[in-house]
Amino acid sequence: MSKHERWNAVLELLAAEGRVEVEEAATALGVSAATIRRDLDELAEQRLLVRTRGGAVAHGVSYELPLRYKSGRHAAEKARIAAAAADLIAPGEVVGLNGGTTTTEVARALAVRFAGEPAEAAQPPAPSGPALTVVTNALNIAAELAVRPQIKIVTTGGVARPQTYELVGPLAAGVLGEVVLDAVVLGVDGVDPALGAMAHQEEEASISRLFAERASRVVVVTDSSKLGRRAFARICGLDRIDLLVTDTGIAPETEDRLSEAGVRVLAV
Repeated sequence: MSKHERWNAVLELLAAEGRVEVEEAATALGVSAATIRRDLDELAEQRLLVRTRGGAVAHGVSYELPLRYKSGRHAAEKARIAAAAADLIAPGEVVGLNGGTTTTEVARALAVRFAGEPAEAAQPPAPSGPALTVVTNALNIAAELAVRPQIKIVTTGGVARPQTYELVGPLAAGVLGEVVLDAVVLGVDGVDPALGAMAHQEEEASISRLFAERASRVVVVTDSSKLGRRAFARICGLDRIDLLVTDTGIAPETEDRLSEAGVRVLAV
């Protein structure tokens, strides 16, 4: 097991339990306690956890893995979800994307889909207009799509959060208040049948809520592991969500509850 794989596993344990003990982690990962202690020390130096006597605890009440450590989880499911979501976007539309691993995959799928889309085919823009316009508060998504000449990129202002590369705050809200979206594709940290779509961090939830308010269609993309889970901050209720794209691991009772709430579910 490489150091990166070990760190990822340690952070997964931390995200699940809120704390990690040296001996328990060493047993779970099949390495020495000394190795785990070094790993925890290095992760603490990067401010990814707080060292304690005999282990470590997570920062804050609602812990989230940094984006770079989440990208490998449920990769196959996210790729299928992203491809299905990208197929829902028509040429010439204006689509919003918030940050996250699944929406990053959606951005890549859109880039592939519209790679050969001639500008003349874009509707309703003029023939010289872009095949697609993407509005995002995610720096990594903007960087990936900025090199695609057929896609117009609009980024919000704001303060960057290093965990997710998302821009948040009044500057981001100000830009979103001036645009109109045909659709928004939202990544979330949880979908609760009673409370709706949720995020770990309140500032990100606030910007995602604005995305939803500015869009004619709201599409939530998430793997089935997040369904039925709650996070700290609410984005919007189920009544605001038009479509949920997830994987086939969704429980039948969960799909029934979402459908009863008026959310169309697409499992791929």
